[in-house]
This record gives sequence, C-alpha cells and structure tokens, in this order.
Amino acid sequence: MVDRPDWNALYGAFDDLRQAVGGLEEKHRKIMKITGVGWSDDRMVKAVVGPRGQLVDIEIDPRVYRKPNSKALSAAILAAVKVAIADANSQTMETLDRDVPADLRIKKFGSLDVRRLMQTPDSDLDREDGE
Repeated sequence: MVDRPDWNALYGAFDDLRQAVGGLEEKHRKIMKITGVGWSDDRMVKAVVGPRGQLVDIEIDPRVYRKPNSKALSAAILAAVKVAIADANSQTMETLDRDVPADLRIKKFGSLDVRRLMQTPDSDLDREDGE
C-alpha cells in the first residue's frame, strides 16, 4: 500500500517559499540601504561602509596627527573598516533571515559554509586557504 502525500504540508511549504521569494525586490532595496559602522580600538578612526563592504565615509580624529605614525593609522583604518563590514554583513543576514523560514535558509552549498563566507572579510579568506 502506498502512503498518500501530506498535501497540506506541501502547500504550506510552497506558501512559505512564495512568501519568501515574493518579497525579494523589497529585500534588495532594504539591503542596498544598509550601512555598517566601525571604530578603531582607540576610537580615532570611524569607517562607514555600504552593503557590499565598499568604503562610503571615513572620519579621522585630528589628534592622530599629533604623533604621526602612518603604519598605526593604516592599521587603525583597516581595523575600523573590518568592524564596519562585519556590521553591514550582520545587518544583511538579519534582513535576509527576517522573513525566510529557518528550513529554507541556505547554510551550506556542498562543503562551502555560506554564512561563514559572508561573515569573513576578504582579507582573511586568503589566510584561511594557507596562501
């Protein structure tokens, strides 16, 4: 004897999928307005990035120039940008996850951990590969 499929469960899954996909254009608009903000550890540098991690604004406290140190300033800028990118990525994931049922969220694609990839700065990806 063949079991009958649970049509209500199937229709429910399709409704969830339709709802998740139906709002993609609006989600895209929301995501494109996301900005991430990050500060250096010494609070002398503030970086603002857009949704794709592109640098949109940077503020450097004038006190930095009292003791000029180009390497320290460079490190502070990179640190602030990294924090800002993490903030933007976190907001993006929250926006994507808000209306997508947990069982429909992409976590892995083969052996690739998509969420981890999205949360890892590009500068750290090469180091993870051992390059």
